[in-house]
Parts: sequence; C-alpha cells; structure tokens
Amino acid sequence: MRFLVYDRLLGIGDDYWIEDDQGSKVFLVDGKAMRLRDTWELKDTQGRVLIDIHQKMFALRDTMVIERAGEPLATIKRRRLSLLRNHYRVTLADGTELDVSGKILDREFAVEYDGELLAVISRRRLTVRDTYGIDVVRDDADPALLIAVAVCVIHLAEKEREED
Repeated sequence: MRFLVYDRLLGIGDDYWIEDDQGSKVFLVDGKAMRLRDTWELKDTQGRVLIDIHQKMFALRDTMVIERAGEPLATIKRRRLSLLRNHYRVTLADGTELDVSGKILDREFAVEYDGELLAVISRRRLTVRDTYGIDVVRDDADPALLIAVAVCVIHLAEKEREED
C-alpha cells in the first residue's frame, strides 16, 4: 500500500489529505490550532476520527501520544543515543516497540518491528515536488497507525531542529 503526503502543508492548524497511489483521498490529517499542545486528528473520508495525535504535556523529553477511541495506542520519543541518524522509539500500548530510523527531515526513513520492515517513508521515486510516499510493506500492518507515526516523528524532528 502506498500513500502520498504533500509535505509543504505539514503544520499545526493545517489540514491536508493523504492519497493512495491512485490519487484518491484516503485520510485527512486535521491540525488543531489554538491548543496548548500540538494536536492532530487522522480522519477517514467520511470525517470519522480514526486516531488522535497530541504532544504529551509534562515529559522530560518531547513525547507524542497516539490514541484510538480515547485509548492509548502508542507513545513516541527520540532515542537518547543516536549520533548519525535520527532514531525514535514507538512503544505500543501492549509493550511492543517499533524502531523508526533514518533521515527524518529528508523524509527518508523506515519503521521496523524486531528488525522486520513495516513501512518505508521516502521521496526518492516521486516526481511531484514537496511530496513523500509512505509505503506500508506488510499487509497485516495498520496503515493509520504507521501514518500517525510518520506524522509524529517528522513533527518531533522539525521541532528539535527549530530549538537548535
């Protein structure tokens, strides 16, 4: 499954569609402006909220929280020791951990579980400017969760760059 994200629109308060590889709208990322914390909702084409994404208010390191139907689904933090590449840890509610690593700001990174590739985020094979693809590799993976993870790690990396 491949999804296309138009990168130039990423930001709080901005709404943008994620399309499939046929150009059909699949998910709406609805940015919520005027909030105390960074917040988005991932919605389907009928406007139903599939996933809530928000920044954890009180944490030593920047942390994003992903929820589904009001229940915690995952938390995302930058790994402490990651010298050459960006590394983020995604901890699912059941304790499972996913690893996100690569060049986040260049939109060239992967999401893995126990060394097995789940999704690749890349601009390499796309001709449309300011667009990146999210290729969900496994058929049994949750595309909405992987898209939410991509949104979170990009936001955390951009926020970290702004603070430097």
